[in-house]
Amino acid sequence: MNLTKSSTGDEITPLALAIHELVNRLPITMRTKNTRGVRIEEGKVIDNDYSGPILEKVLENGKISNETPNYGPYKGVPVLVVPLLENDEVIASIGVVDTTKGIYSDIMQITKRPEQFDKDNSRGEFY
Repeated sequence: MNLTKSSTGDEITPLALAIHELVNRLPITMRTKNTRGVRIEEGKVIDNDYSGPILEKVLENGKISNETPNYGPYKGVPVLVVPLLENDEVIASIGVVDTTKGIYSDIMQITKRPEQFDKDNSRGEFY
């Protein structure tokens, strides 16, 4: 697979479907910098000409975003969107829609390995 900033929804569908399966079939959205992308739910492509407000925001600023959109099909539902970088340039954004009402995000935080946390020794060794 050759992913570029102009890859179409049809071209990025195999990657989006793989991610969809990895996150236990939570809805996935993905688009490239220059082309609208794909929206996947329950193992099926719902839209192959999709874009969403948080996908676009991440394409612009290149930063991970964990927020709730104010409009679109996922209005009011938390999403986690990450940029896909190539040579320090954002070429795509990929989002997971947390239809579990935050449980997915909580589990991801709870199951982090201890070495993934910054140690704060200012309050003693047991904090």
